[in-house]
Amino acid sequence: MTTDELISRACPLINDLGYRYYFVPETRAQGEALGLDVFQFYFLGRGGALGDVDAAVVHSAFGYFNPAVVEAMWASGSEKVSPRDAAAAHFACAAALGRSRLAGLAGLPEFCAAAERVVAAAEPAGLTLFAAFRQAPLVEDPEGRALQLVAVLRELRGSAHLVAVRASGLSDKVAHFLTRPEAMTLFGWPEGDVPEVDDSHHAAREAAEAMTDRMVAPAFGVLDAAGADALVAGIEAIAAAFEG
Repeated sequence: MTTDELISRACPLINDLGYRYYFVPETRAQGEALGLDVFQFYFLGRGGALGDVDAAVVHSAFGYFNPAVVEAMWASGSEKVSPRDAAAAHFACAAALGRSRLAGLAGLPEFCAAAERVVAAAEPAGLTLFAAFRQAPLVEDPEGRALQLVAVLRELRGSAHLVAVRASGLSDKVAHFLTRPEAMTLFGWPEGDVPEVDDSHHAAREAAEAMTDRMVAPAFGVLDAAGADALVAGIEAIAAAFEG
């Protein structure tokens, strides 16, 4: 398959699966053990990969959220747990979910090998959250490692997409509204606080999507035919395991 075909088949599943560990009961329980509610653990756990930084840095890497929400969650969470400790605990939750859902799944070592090649080949400049996630140690077992790698790959395309959104002339708030208008309040924007958009905004969003694919293509393009097949087969098998 071509690199474009690989991206079109793998990336939607990576996007859907890479966040699955955020809000499952086991992750919620781990956060509570640290004294954090599920939202504090999300912001501090995901953003903590950046280190002990200011909330404005976290927002710049996340995008899309109301900055006031990021500030509130980051400040209240970091009073209880250091960001780096929260990040390690949060990333461990990805491994734990992988172990519980992917036990015995065929093809995981091959998937991991292919995913690691993509991660290693990706150019991190400008992709702040991906660069931070790429530094996190991976567990050794293929079940846990596979879901951690899915999370890292999700941050690769997500970070690239945020850059592409801004390069296409959209604000992150407008881009979020165009993609998930029903989730504005979930991301901290007040009810009714929605931007006005027209055809030019929709065209810019389409341009951002295409630019995102171009930005990640060199990393996915390092895979040979066997590697591409392993990545697609693996992510499709992981998706099927979560649907079962």
